Amino acid sequence: MGIIETIIIGFLAGVIAKFLMGGPNEFSGFIMTTVLGIIGSFVATYLGRAIGWYGPEGGAHFVASIVGAIIVLFIYGFFARRSATY
Repeated sequence: MGIIETIIIGFLAGVIAKFLMGGPNEFSGFIMTTVLGIIGSFVATYLGRAIGWYGPEGGAHFVASIVGAIIVLFIYGFFARRSATY
């Protein structure tokens, strides 16, 4: 149930991160943002476990997943804008 829980939390975190980072120059679509949110949730889960914030029985906390999704969206946006200018 841990991986499915992380995917569901990542989906919700991706949607919230899209609303927090959205703007007139938003370049990624809903599906890409959701996938990046799930990736951010996985990053937050495994980083939190490695640091010792929570154990292996729990997924990433919702706030950590949102922060992870925002970080992944920011990195993706940086490289996507950079590659589009060339």
